[in-house]
Amino acid sequence: MSTHSTAEVLVGGVVLAAAIGFGVFATQATGLSQSSAGYELGASFRSLEGVTVGTDVRLAGVKIGTVTGVDLNPESYRADTTFSVANGIQIPDDSAVVISSEGLLGGNFVEVMPGGSLFYFEAGDEIEDTQGAVSLISLLVKFVAGDGSSE
Repeated sequence: MSTHSTAEVLVGGVVLAAAIGFGVFATQATGLSQSSAGYELGASFRSLEGVTVGTDVRLAGVKIGTVTGVDLNPESYRADTTFSVANGIQIPDDSAVVISSEGLLGGNFVEVMPGGSLFYFEAGDEIEDTQGAVSLISLLVKFVAGDGSSE
């Protein structure tokens, strides 16, 4: 093996190590490496616009979990959603779940609005009090068309 091919092997090894390091960083930064270290809850929404598997679940602006499943219920025509909540976070059983927006151009996320109950949801429970996404486009169309009621 000549010095020329030894240098090529070393450079190739450095490039491969850098690629692996970048891959590990990317999975940690995006949260893909987080296993479901928590418990699952479910909710059913009229509209899930902008929410997909992997979307953040937040409580008071702090990420407490992620959306793990989205399916259309063929009987109710609602979006049945499952999401994980980190262990140690207890959600009162009178809480609501709302699809919120990060801003005018931001994405949507699932927001937990805690209630005041002394009892908590357990793994596999379904949250009944939900509010789906509000479509900004439909609101603008209503405003421009003058379909809103004025007092």
